[in-house]
Amino acid sequence: MSRTLKLFLCALVLCVAASAQSLNGAGATFPNPIYQKWFTEYSSAHPGVQINYQSLGSGAGIRQVTAGTVDFGASDGPMSDEQLAQVQGKILHIPTVLGAVVPCYNIPGVKQELKFTPELLAGIFLGKVTNWNDPAIARINPGVKFPNLAIVVVHRSDGSGTSFIFTDYLSKVSPEWNSTVGKNTSVKWPVGLGGKGNEGVAGQVRQMDGAIGYVELIYAVQNNISYGVVKNKSGNFVKASLESTTAAAAAAAANMPADFRVSITNAEGKDAYPIASFTWLLIPQQSKDAAKGKVLHDFLVWMLKDGEREAAALSYAPLPKQVIQKLQSTINAIH
Repeated sequence: MSRTLKLFLCALVLCVAASAQSLNGAGATFPNPIYQKWFTEYSSAHPGVQINYQSLGSGAGIRQVTAGTVDFGASDGPMSDEQLAQVQGKILHIPTVLGAVVPCYNIPGVKQELKFTPELLAGIFLGKVTNWNDPAIARINPGVKFPNLAIVVVHRSDGSGTSFIFTDYLSKVSPEWNSTVGKNTSVKWPVGLGGKGNEGVAGQVRQMDGAIGYVELIYAVQNNISYGVVKNKSGNFVKASLESTTAAAAAAAANMPADFRVSITNAEGKDAYPIASFTWLLIPQQSKDAAKGKVLHDFLVWMLKDGEREAAALSYAPLPKQVIQKLQSTINAIH
């Protein structure tokens, strides 16, 4: 091999090595199925780019992006003003998809789709409704034969955006929940057992007779767990679906705040599913490494153009067009 060719090959290797970028992110389990699909597809289409994501829960995502130990975070609950103030530099909330949190259950002998009112869900998770044959459950589910079986509440044990969504909803519909438990990624649960991640809660519900928990819709579907319909603000019992999740976002999309931090639980609208939310990537506006900042910018452009088309196949609702239009200028500021 000639000396010139050797020098050329060495230069080529160094050039490829310099252009290769590996990004690390962590956070919400709620959108993990679609994030893993997106990051894999993007990396495959862009040789030299590797985007790694750890599904650790929204609390971990917020902590790690605050500490600067990851290149980006992810959360289903927006960061508070206090949390944003602890970060060096500016963190942008980039909504990615919409999802629904569903009450899932395992009741031997009950195959029907159950109905839940806001009052009933609050009563169960407050520990006041403790048996599946309670009259409060039978009253809104006529014709269903419930066993004399204790209710086993399963909740998240880790800091969780799914918990934020669920407790945000309960805080809006139950004054008692709002005053005694409140909303957060982690709360002091009145009753129940903890499971790590949406995966952990789904697994425990599936294994335990009499269990009830809350998970993102895709986890109930993937684990073949029964989940109920929920009475919305308009008084209609609505099943979680792409259409009902999109309906919940309709009002918010038209009045989206500039920083995209918004709650759409207990939304207006006769067809709106009441326990729905955007989920966000937490992106530094200015990355420590300019090359990584460019990868994040380019990925988000790809996500809006191509990635959103894949949301429905994994039981997520894509972003409304109004939100995508507003996001363009925000994404252009990332570097």
